[in-house]
Amino acid sequence: MPRHSDVTPSPLRNIDMAEADEAERLLGGIEDLTGDFHYVVVDTPGSDTYLNRLAHRIADTLVTPMNDSFVDLDVIGRFGPASGEVSGVSQYAEAVRAARSERIGHDERVLDWIVVRNRLGNFSTRNERSVDAGLRHLATELGFRLAEGISERVIFRELFPLGVTVIDELDEKIIGVRPTLSHLAARQEIRRLISALNLPTDQLAQRRAEMRRQYLETAGKPLKLPDIFAI
Repeated sequence: MPRHSDVTPSPLRNIDMAEADEAERLLGGIEDLTGDFHYVVVDTPGSDTYLNRLAHRIADTLVTPMNDSFVDLDVIGRFGPASGEVSGVSQYAEAVRAARSERIGHDERVLDWIVVRNRLGNFSTRNERSVDAGLRHLATELGFRLAEGISERVIFRELFPLGVTVIDELDEKIIGVRPTLSHLAARQEIRRLISALNLPTDQLAQRRAEMRRQYLETAGKPLKLPDIFAI
C-alpha cells in the first residue's frame, strides 16, 4: 500500500534558514520512504515556491499532464493568436530548463521530462490536432518526450471515491458492477503509460539515495544547492 507524507513550508522567517529547513525535511522524508518503496511520487503545487523548485531538481522523472487545451499548453509555450504557431516558451518551461542545467553540472545527467496528454476525447477534433502539432514542436525545442495519455473515461471518476484504481483487482463486490471491456481498456491505458515512463532501475535508485545521504550531511550549512536526484 502507498504511504503519504506531507511536507509543509518552513515557519522560519530567515530565508536561508527556511530553505535549509525545507530541503532537510523534503529530502529526509524521501529518504524514509526509499527503504520501503521502489518509487516516490512528489505531487507539486502549481505555485512557484522553493519546495516546488527543489522537487524539480531532485526528480529523476518529471511528468507534466496536459489537457487538449491551449489554456494548459500556455504553461510551457506561447502561441500566436491568429496563426497558432509557437512564438516562444513559457515561465514553467524556463524553470525546467534551469533545473536541468543545474543537474547536468552536478552529475552530468538529464532530467527525463515527459508530457502526458490527458483526458483525450474519443474523436479527433481540429483543436486536438492543433494542440498535438504545438506539443510536437515544443518537444523538439525543449527536449521532452510525449506519452500517450489517458482517455476521458467515467470509470476513473467512479473508482476515485472507492480508493482503488484500474490496476487493482476489480470485481463486483468492490465496484458494484461486473467489470466491463471499458475497465480493461482503462487498465491497458495505465499500463502503457507506466511502460512509457521508463522509470529508473533499482541500481540507479541506490545511487540517487547515496547522493541524498551525502547532501543531508551538509543540509545544516548555509544553503548553496547542489543538484541531486531522487527516485
